[in-house]
Amino acid sequence: MTDTRRRVKLYELNADRQWDDKGTGHVTSTYVERLRGVSLVVRSETDGSLLLESKIQPDTAYQKQQETLIVWSEGENFDLALSFQEKAGCDQIWEKICSVQGKDPSVDFTQDIIEESEDDSRYDDISDSQPPIALPACELGKLDEISELVSSCLSSPIRREKLAVAIQNENYIKKLLELFHMCEDLNNLEGLHHLYEIVRNIFILNKNDLFDIMFAEDTIFDIVGCLEFEPGAPAPKQHREYLRNIAKFHQVIPTSNTDLISKIHQTYRVQYIQDVVLPTPSVFEENMFSTLSSFVFFNKVEIVSLILEDERFLQNVFVELRETKTSELRRKELILFLKEFCQFSQTLQPPSREVFYKSLSSLGILPGLEITLQSSVKETKAASVDILMFIVEYSPSLVREYMMQQITNTEDDGLLMNIIIEGMICDTEMGASVQLMNIIRTLLDPENMLASVNKSEKTDFLNHFYKHCMHVFVNPLLSNTVHEQPEKSDSSTVQVLGLIVELLSFFVEHHTYHIKNYILHKDLLRRILVLLKSRHTFLKLSALRFMRKIITLKDEFYNRYITRGNLFAPVIDSLISNYDRYNLLNSAILEMFEFIKLEDIKSLCNHVVEKYGPTLDKITYVKTFAALKLRYEQHQDRLKERSSIEPCTSILRNPVNRFRKDDRAIDEDEEMWFNDDDEDMDEPASLEPSDSGATSMEVVSGGPQQLPQQTAAAAAQLITANVVVAGDAAVTAVNQPTSIDKVMEEDKIKELGGAGVNNGTSLNLVTLPNQENDTTNGLKTAAAFGGLNGGAPAVIEGNNGTNNGENGGATLAASPVAAAAAGAEKIAVLGPLVDYDSDSEEESGSDDR
Repeated sequence: MTDTRRRVKLYELNADRQWDDKGTGHVTSTYVERLRGVSLVVRSETDGSLLLESKIQPDTAYQKQQETLIVWSEGENFDLALSFQEKAGCDQIWEKICSVQGKDPSVDFTQDIIEESEDDSRYDDISDSQPPIALPACELGKLDEISELVSSCLSSPIRREKLAVAIQNENYIKKLLELFHMCEDLNNLEGLHHLYEIVRNIFILNKNDLFDIMFAEDTIFDIVGCLEFEPGAPAPKQHREYLRNIAKFHQVIPTSNTDLISKIHQTYRVQYIQDVVLPTPSVFEENMFSTLSSFVFFNKVEIVSLILEDERFLQNVFVELRETKTSELRRKELILFLKEFCQFSQTLQPPSREVFYKSLSSLGILPGLEITLQSSVKETKAASVDILMFIVEYSPSLVREYMMQQITNTEDDGLLMNIIIEGMICDTEMGASVQLMNIIRTLLDPENMLASVNKSEKTDFLNHFYKHCMHVFVNPLLSNTVHEQPEKSDSSTVQVLGLIVELLSFFVEHHTYHIKNYILHKDLLRRILVLLKSRHTFLKLSALRFMRKIITLKDEFYNRYITRGNLFAPVIDSLISNYDRYNLLNSAILEMFEFIKLEDIKSLCNHVVEKYGPTLDKITYVKTFAALKLRYEQHQDRLKERSSIEPCTSILRNPVNRFRKDDRAIDEDEEMWFNDDDEDMDEPASLEPSDSGATSMEVVSGGPQQLPQQTAAAAAQLITANVVVAGDAAVTAVNQPTSIDKVMEEDKIKELGGAGVNNGTSLNLVTLPNQENDTTNGLKTAAAFGGLNGGAPAVIEGNNGTNNGENGGATLAASPVAAAAAGAEKIAVLGPLVDYDSDSEEESGSDDR
């Protein structure tokens, strides 16, 4: 690959002082025999022809600009420039130039640049030890001499400094403006053209002291007048006419602060000069007006400070903004003022900006935005979105804090988050939808959420969103995917659906616990895959990207959801229907299956081959599916090899099994599965009976023991049918042998940034049917404990105290058998099953008993 660090564009300054592009190539610094020295050589990237061969002379003045530009003069009126694609390449060539000339590479000039010409030869010997520049008398007959002098000083930093000092000390600008009035009265176009050049070049001197003089109230219009008479223009510009009569200053809220009004006028006029009056600087002159930009910058800082100091002024703005009687036209004026105010605040330093946004928040800007975001006036809504974007980008926690305060006193429809979501969904022109989507993404990004000692902003806010706002967010998606085909396919609807699916993909990546719960309860992936039937390719890709995000997690909980729901079916259908089209959709589907193969996700691999093998065998233009099938067959061969030793292993799995030393009996297939894995998969414990009839559990009481086969099987059946989790008010049945609780709890701890799962310490009570003094029931309780809580000691609690020990309190059972003997009714299970619809989502802490 060609080294892009040395890729350059070669420019040459023509007779009209414009830079001509001479071509693009690659530069090297090498010794050239013909030139007898180290030279800069540029060869064309297209045909290798020689674009430049320039010897690095010891006395040539090279200048480094903007980190990627080197400019120098080969001779009189022959200037060259190399514009580098990358800063690193520019630095390498600059170090070589400085090395040849014996200069420090940290400088930006290798020589003091002095223009060599007969016209200004009398200025060549200027140095710091010499007296300042003597300016010609400010007379009409000497305007051409003044113009030449100012122009000749621009190439040397020393001359620019001395010229600026001379102009300031002699009050030269005021004298030049007097000549301007004379020339304008006499219609002296030649003099006016000279004045244009002089004033323009004074701007290029880039001196703030001169700007203070030029932008004063009594001189700024004359400065603008000088710049109206550009040489070569067919007629003078009408800049003064525009500033005086067309541009009108409108006070949204009247203020008596004259300093503020004066500063606003000055800033607007200087901004106009910079953006409209002065010629646009070329790529090599971007820093030419840097001091002018700084002048505008600090003016804006001062305007913001003056407004913030006037508390009554801002209070009036926000009171009127939130007033229900305020007309839409008036509200539009207020919100446009606040938008410009926030734009000016971008110039503030971080501490000042924090004070700025806190002041706006205390004055009630967010309640005001709730009103304006729902406005029917396009300009009002657009400005409101811009303001909210400013606030969220700088301090998302400020907005989240306000949203959390709304929970107690606001209905779901009035929540700011739901207003933002509705704005994104209902924006038919899609102007603000993308901005609002980015606002939602920033507010829900766990990376910028704070966690304090007493509470977790991440936990509280995500709980709030998934309970009060998520249903509003996904409603367009759910309503449009009721059937096998999307209900609507108009451009506005599909754009909104694309934004929703994109955000859901973000949630899958960052909200692992909350979004997993929501996907499973709403069967969200199935709904999203309906979009594969859309006629819009970008929407198909969005749906596929969402599924790819889920598969990337390699979460067996998600994998079981996909396989049991047969959710690869729409993907395979889309691949087959797209078979003869070599496009992005085809590549994305193939890449997803390639990922499954490379990461060796066994459950998905087995499902795809067993369910869709005959169909996928027909796809031979890629080797993905053949390799996937080969991987599957290798798995099956290993399983058959292991099954051949089943008679030997079954001897060790008798009802008593006194020689077993593992913590729990493992299903033979499960054991072989894990032996095949290169990395340990964090699977929840299983209560399914093994091939020999024993459950995957062990009862410990003074030594290793095993429950009788029939009793253990009965216990497993009872757990599946009857175990319920006793929460605050909701009771959730455990219908699957694998505990969802443990998986959910681990995901939640990971998402919230906590430590790993502390097995056996986070406890909830599981209630079994009460049968006093029933040994069988006790064994069922033990089986539930052994399967769900990983064999850790249980906290046993009876409902009537009959068998709970002498004091009728909770009994700490040494083993599940002891629990059975006590006729226990409640046992501890690892991790709570959290319902996203509950009022609060609390993590159960460690039980110190």
